[in-house]
Amino acid sequence: MDIGFIGAGKVGVSLGRYLKENHAHLIGYYSPNPVSAKEAAEYTKTKSFLTVEEVVKESELLFLTVPDGQISKVWEQIKDLPVAGKIICHCSGLLSSAVFSGIASKGAFGYSIHPLLAVSDKFQSYQTMYQAVFTLEGSEEKRDSVKELLCRCGNQVVYLDACKKVKYHAAAVMASNLVAALYEEAQELLLECGFSKELAAESLKPLFLGNAHAVAQKGAVAALTGPVERLDTETVKKHLDALEGMEREMYRLLSLTAAKMARQKHPERDYKELEGRVLQ
Repeated sequence: MDIGFIGAGKVGVSLGRYLKENHAHLIGYYSPNPVSAKEAAEYTKTKSFLTVEEVVKESELLFLTVPDGQISKVWEQIKDLPVAGKIICHCSGLLSSAVFSGIASKGAFGYSIHPLLAVSDKFQSYQTMYQAVFTLEGSEEKRDSVKELLCRCGNQVVYLDACKKVKYHAAAVMASNLVAALYEEAQELLLECGFSKELAAESLKPLFLGNAHAVAQKGAVAALTGPVERLDTETVKKHLDALEGMEREMYRLLSLTAAKMARQKHPERDYKELEGRVLQ
């Protein structure tokens, strides 16, 4: 299957290199910025296309790896080209294949494909893509063919319904971006306690990494520790009394989740009093 890309940013270059490393037949890149397309082509040992018409013509499977807000615009640009029989994909975690408006009437097949992975570097992220679970949503007709392409790379693939895409993306944000935001809040609290910014970051690092390792190794429930897990109601109450505003509400809501997890870890314990006294 001849695979082409429209868009030569971090996701397009990383995914293209990853597929090429796993023996997929990558033909090359088109970008409105010809320098980016040339750079991507050189990096993946493919070719750069000067026009969008050329890459569409030569591709059997076409990835639109452009920002979310540009996907429908690129589709509008190419949908009247000879796309019949072709597989058209985007890599947005949020958007579904419905962004390809009227694709069935063009005889083409639309999909959203998303690696559950932070793609942070154009030239390095492909090296960790083997760890990612890919989600796949779209037309049933060619869905198994797209899944097979990813499975040949060694990845697990999960089919998603279009109506679940937004909730799926929210889960990804919670596990990545919002963890970073929570870490920043913890650092801010240490600054209020007299830590320097550098020392606050350094002090939290072993705690953060140790807990992340435990969660990755044992699962979130088994890794749970702390005052909620051990039913230390007085400590939780003192924490809430020391916090205010947004920080207090974050602590309260996350502690409710921790209590739900603690019930799974210790079904013999009664967490109702803790929740009733300090968390509701």
